[in-house]
Amino acid sequence: MSQPHGGDLLVALLRDLGVDTVFGVVSVHNLPLVEAVDRDLRFVPVRHEATAVNAADGYGRARGGVGCALTSTGTGAGNAAGSLIESLATGSRVLHVTGQIDSRHLGAGRGYIHETRDQLGMLRAVSAHAATVPDAARAGRVLRDAADHLLGPAGGPASVEWPIDLQYAPQDPAALPAARPAPGPVRPAADALDAAAGALAAARRPLVWAGGGATTAGGELAALLDKAGAGLLTSNSGRGTVPETDDRCIGNFATAPACRALLADADLLLTVGTHFRSNETADWSLELPPVHVQIDHDPAALGRSYPATHPLHGSAATTLAALHDRLAARPAAAPDPAWAARIRTARESVRAELRDRIGPQAALCDAIRAALPPEAVLARDVTVPASSWGNRLLAIHHPHTNVFPRGGGIGQGLGMGIGAALATPAAPTLVMAGDGGLAVHLGELLTLAQERPRLTLVVFNDGGYGVLRNMQDRYFDRRSGVDLATPDFAALARATGLPYARIAAEADAAPVLAAATASDGPTLVEVDLTALGPMKTPFTPPVALPAR
Repeated sequence: MSQPHGGDLLVALLRDLGVDTVFGVVSVHNLPLVEAVDRDLRFVPVRHEATAVNAADGYGRARGGVGCALTSTGTGAGNAAGSLIESLATGSRVLHVTGQIDSRHLGAGRGYIHETRDQLGMLRAVSAHAATVPDAARAGRVLRDAADHLLGPAGGPASVEWPIDLQYAPQDPAALPAARPAPGPVRPAADALDAAAGALAAARRPLVWAGGGATTAGGELAALLDKAGAGLLTSNSGRGTVPETDDRCIGNFATAPACRALLADADLLLTVGTHFRSNETADWSLELPPVHVQIDHDPAALGRSYPATHPLHGSAATTLAALHDRLAARPAAAPDPAWAARIRTARESVRAELRDRIGPQAALCDAIRAALPPEAVLARDVTVPASSWGNRLLAIHHPHTNVFPRGGGIGQGLGMGIGAALATPAAPTLVMAGDGGLAVHLGELLTLAQERPRLTLVVFNDGGYGVLRNMQDRYFDRRSGVDLATPDFAALARATGLPYARIAAEADAAPVLAAATASDGPTLVEVDLTALGPMKTPFTPPVALPAR
């Protein structure tokens, strides 16, 4: 293997993309790729292919760039599919390189080891871009095309399947094709900008709603908030676009009663890169102000969920800057003198109401935020504490620190947190997981013990799937599939060589979390929710149930 091969070509591409750490599971059908990455970069051997993609996803989000996952063909690629769906739902930039059987047997259906029918079709269904390396001569072009897609405005995962004989084929890494010029920002038509700016100038009680598409435009958004005198709502994905310590930022509370009242009194809503997901709009029953200025780089999103009075097809930063300049050049209506105070009141009231509902868990929220610097990643799996207060009350200071499974799949938080922690070693990372979600990929505790990132894994132990248990207790006559056997987490931590701590009372939260996050390695912290005591109001997900 002294002659450069496909693995060296992949390393050249990853270096060009600024990727220094790759996650995957080694196999006979990706061995040349793993060997080269492990030699020249850092290869992290996770215990499941789904985690490889989740970790690459978290790595890319935390760095604001690309992550890479390596998997095997057939079952290995299939194991990765669920996590690719998460990346697709989010638009995160994951390069997924999977093996494939020998090119001379491809498509023959002869039962070659690891063979599966139409693997490329499966990858196309769960990726934004998917391609096969057809021969050694075109391997570099296929890889570069995938990278060019990743760096485009839409993002989303790019999958490349690579027959094993072509991975071993000689390559010249210096001959890797150059990146194509990135497309420039999209700017709306001048007359559409003029009309939208006119509506903004006339508004006396404006609000802004920032989604995931706004996260690269924080400075422009903050400047427009200043100029327009607007308050800021966010989706979960848009959190941190403006730091949530800002008095104008109400946050991810749009369906709370105080925010519904604010929306009812607002005379204009400007939305930036949000797709109005069902769980953030009460299945689109949330009423918006009569004037709606909508900015999105995807023209299909304009007016898709709510009518847009002024649809603006454009890149977030460019469009916000253009609106700001137009507002600065024209007279504006006098703002409602009570509007700024109402925004602050709404911000305070939604937080106070939520703190009251979660009871003793408010102490955990406070202790987590106090223990972590603003630049620390908060990776949150789907669990009651994350869904109730982690996604709203736990303040986010920067979009790169806001890591969670936007597609709603359980069990992905630890993998995302491992990727994020290895991407940002200068700061601690904290993962919020439930005992049920952690069990989906319990083997990744071994990855945590092996790689030893600065990661505090906080496991909220309520003996099952708490979100669905609360739902069944509220709406059904019996429980089904929600009460689970739970391991002895102290013994589990000892078995895997992880430091362990336990929180069983509100007074435990601050000292335990301060010590864990100050460590230079991983710690497993169990929160005994039975001992801690129940929330004042049990959390149920915002899912409509017919006839319930």
